Amino acid sequence: MKYGAITLLLTLLTVLSGCARMVAGSFIRPTLANLQRQTDIELVCEGTPSFLLMMDSMLASSPRDKQLLLTATQAFSGYAAALDECNRPERAVTVSNKARLYGMSLLWNGADPQEVSTLPLADLEQTLAELDRSRVDHLFWAGNGWSTWIRHQQGSPASLAQLVRVEQIMLRVLELDESYYHGGAHLFLGSYYGSKPKLLGGKPMTSRAHFERALALGKRQFLPALVLYARSYARMAFDRELFVKLLEEVLDFPLESRPDLGLANQLARRQAARLLEQTDQFF
Repeated sequence: MKYGAITLLLTLLTVLSGCARMVAGSFIRPTLANLQRQTDIELVCEGTPSFLLMMDSMLASSPRDKQLLLTATQAFSGYAAALDECNRPERAVTVSNKARLYGMSLLWNGADPQEVSTLPLADLEQTLAELDRSRVDHLFWAGNGWSTWIRHQQGSPASLAQLVRVEQIMLRVLELDESYYHGGAHLFLGSYYGSKPKLLGGKPMTSRAHFERALALGKRQFLPALVLYARSYARMAFDRELFVKLLEEVLDFPLESRPDLGLANQLARRQAARLLEQTDQFF
């Protein structure tokens, strides 16, 4: 980024941090929506860091603003998911730390992530039970930010042990609104139950049921659902036919039919092509 652009950005950040609540609705949310419509992955890779820097600056002055926290959790989670395609996988740990931090703050104001991570399950369940449907967006993205962090902890036992807490969050989302974010809670649970062998606690039939429900809710138009289904369930169940069928469906989907899902679907298409190339290695 050239010096002039840096100066302009810092000036803008100073102004925006003083009126965060107003700007969140008039600028930040539309910007995030526009990012989600992009199919030019390279453009997203280049442009998103400046947007995240802006979010960080605004939250530094308004750390408990729920709208900003929600947008930041969505943005940092989404960017973490795109980093492999951006050829910056080494950034995923730092970015996912922010996704977890901001996501947890949606439910526990300013709480230390380590304290939340070690909450007794009974206390967590009590907190979740007190939240109604009006907070389903906070619930889902808190869980998503947390699971994003877990995914980038290189399989450490301490982080994997926290998945049961994310499971409880997503089960509560299902109770309140199973359709939220294209059946996103079903997708998490399908991946969670399907990515482990039966002997290690996997639930393949439950996994498949969650994926099928998510596909129904999303009308098979949210392509990450198909990729997750193939990668988590079909591969673990050694169902080559289903694996190939799901990924070919992704590649055949016309991206222009859902411009609002442009970025997610384009990322899913790239992942599907790569997984298909590896079919003989998996089966």
